Amino acid sequence: QLQASGGGSVQPGGSLRLACEVSGLSLRYYAIAWYRQAPGKEREGVACISGAKTTDYADSVKGRFAISIDNAKNTVDLLMNSLKLEDTAVYYCGAVAPWRYARIRDKYNFWGQGTQVTVSS
Repeated sequence: QLQASGGGSVQPGGSLRLACEVSGLSLRYYAIAWYRQAPGKEREGVACISGAKTTDYADSVKGRFAISIDNAKNTVDLLMNSLKLEDTAVYYCGAVAPWRYARIRDKYNFWGQGTQVTVSS
């Protein structure tokens, strides 16, 4: 029900856009988030968006990443600018309801497969 795409390799300072295609779920009911997991680290939240388009970001990506909903394509996109080496990770999209659980990883109802983002010089 969640299909992530758009990962790749980029140099520091570069940009990537990830897309999470959502099927079988209502974007008005579920909040969608992007999480990431680097080798040897726990999965951490990056950004999330509610059906009302309320957004929340991790401090480490504020001002660099932007999450948005494309209602026409039924996707939740993550535009990542000014990428840093420490942004390297596998990125996952997840769905959770209601919005108040968006920062609680264990509350997520659905996860997509990950997409690798590698930032290297």
